[in-house]
Amino acid sequence: MHVYGAVVDNATRCVHYHTEKDIIAIKFKCCNRYYPCYKCHEEDADHSIERWPQEQFDELAILCGNCHTELTIRQYMNAVSCPHCHAIFNERCANHYHIYFEQAAKEE
Repeated sequence: MHVYGAVVDNATRCVHYHTEKDIIAIKFKCCNRYYPCYKCHEEDADHSIERWPQEQFDELAILCGNCHTELTIRQYMNAVSCPHCHAIFNERCANHYHIYFEQAAKEE
């Protein structure tokens, strides 16, 4: 699986995010390409990011950089580690979900 952007190792870490837990790449809906992060996409792609709609959260769109298994968006969002190799994911990535994935409207 090819990962685009400023990748620094085989575990999909990039120049922007490269801690021990930064081991996922995201397939961007807009271009069907894996990137380690939105910053890599912004630097490499010539188009805006298109977010994954909730009805497509069962699509394989997350790549574990440790074992190179593809996960669905739903699997990834509901896990703290890879269900296949058990490598721990960076919990702070959830702060960027709104960039990659449509979020449910909050009730008031």
